[in-house]
Amino acid sequence: MIPFADNSLHATRRHFFGRSALGIGSFALGSLLERSGLAAQKPAIGGLPHFAPKAKRVIYLFMNGAPPHLDMFDFKPQMEKWRGKEIPESVHGNKRQSTMTQGKGRSTLPAFTGFKKYGQSGAWVCDFLPHTAGIVDDLCFIKSMHTTQVNHAPAITFFMTGAEQPGRPSMGAWLSYGLGSEGEDMPAFVVMTSRDKEASCGQIFYDFYWGSGFLPSKHQGVKFRGNGDPVLYIANPDGMSRDVRRMMLDGLAELNQQKLRDFGDPEIAARIAQYEMAYKMQSSVPELTDLSKEPKHILDMYGPDVLRQGSFAYNCLMARRLAERGVRFTQVMHAGWDHHRNLSTQFEIQCRDTDAPAAALVKDLKQRGLLEDTLVIWGGEFGRTPFLQGDVNNLKQLGRDHHPYVFTLWMAGAGVKRGHTHGESDDFAYNPAKDPVHVHDLQATMMHLLGIEHEKFTFRFQGRDFRLTDIHGSVVQGVLA
Repeated sequence: MIPFADNSLHATRRHFFGRSALGIGSFALGSLLERSGLAAQKPAIGGLPHFAPKAKRVIYLFMNGAPPHLDMFDFKPQMEKWRGKEIPESVHGNKRQSTMTQGKGRSTLPAFTGFKKYGQSGAWVCDFLPHTAGIVDDLCFIKSMHTTQVNHAPAITFFMTGAEQPGRPSMGAWLSYGLGSEGEDMPAFVVMTSRDKEASCGQIFYDFYWGSGFLPSKHQGVKFRGNGDPVLYIANPDGMSRDVRRMMLDGLAELNQQKLRDFGDPEIAARIAQYEMAYKMQSSVPELTDLSKEPKHILDMYGPDVLRQGSFAYNCLMARRLAERGVRFTQVMHAGWDHHRNLSTQFEIQCRDTDAPAAALVKDLKQRGLLEDTLVIWGGEFGRTPFLQGDVNNLKQLGRDHHPYVFTLWMAGAGVKRGHTHGESDDFAYNPAKDPVHVHDLQATMMHLLGIEHEKFTFRFQGRDFRLTDIHGSVVQGVLA
């Protein structure tokens, strides 16, 4: 193995294919057609979707830090008689916890809030979520989710990429690669992040949560910033007109085409495509973020923070506007749910900041006819423990630790049952008691709704066929309408 010689062999092979008339000719023709508006963006690979999809796009409302399922949706009134008592070992089985509570007591902490049943479905929802309570008949709850990781970053990475270690393509990157974008002037995959105003949660948004991994880099998520211009350099410098910018990009494209012809490096092709997308976004993004034509009753529905750029409410409204413009996968991530010592103070604030916007997004999509082919997912990387973390006698420092063994998320929209609950947890909301759903099962179900057979959607890398669901995962038939 001589690195320089090995590299030369690869370069020679790429050089051969890069100079083939068919390869570069078809790419150039496609670029010209796209630029002239004669060709829409198409899937990066053929044969997809595998069958008629129920969903065209996905909006994933990801709650960084892990919402407490038994304080929000998974009501267990029988836990009250165990308040302050140790959870039976037959329930917890000495399962691994985070280092913050491993080896310590497991004193039961019942639901922190009041609960009521809502809608025709009779779904239990806590008192801190009145707006979500109003849409329960449009939601499909999964109360038997479980995962493998007990710490935030690997658990989020697992949800987003199908693996605990960074480096794999994220959900949005897979869908961008396989299905492309419905629109011409927006990327297929957009990411927005927000956090609680109190900055109570130390969770970090790592770029690999929306990375492209070993897929071509043009499929990574385009992150919209929370202040200033949503995308850097969206405006031309002073003195540069749009015509001058077009001429400059055309010249740059010619230079890149020469390098692509010489070396056949797919990253050069990705660079050409990204320059073109950036040029289109200089027109589309300002229009996207202009909320002056949004009716007041719509803005009011998303809540008082809707006009504050970078807030969860603002990002939810942007998600609806992106759905209208054909974005395939919109990833809205909101941190602030890591309530180890502040459940009694921060949890209500967190619910108040996210409840109305999430419910408004579902209602807004529904009234515009977009919910019929948009899949909305709400949930975190795991749940919170049914035992307390802190001192039961100090109400100002009550909290819950990380809990991967069972938790709740909800879905709404294209192809999922409305007003339905799938699975259930045991009497302590500690383990699945019925119809457990693994992370890969959720990913397989999402792709099924998009018309993709998850076991057939693969990418060969380093001699192995990789897929989002790794080596297992089954479609959850019980949630399909």
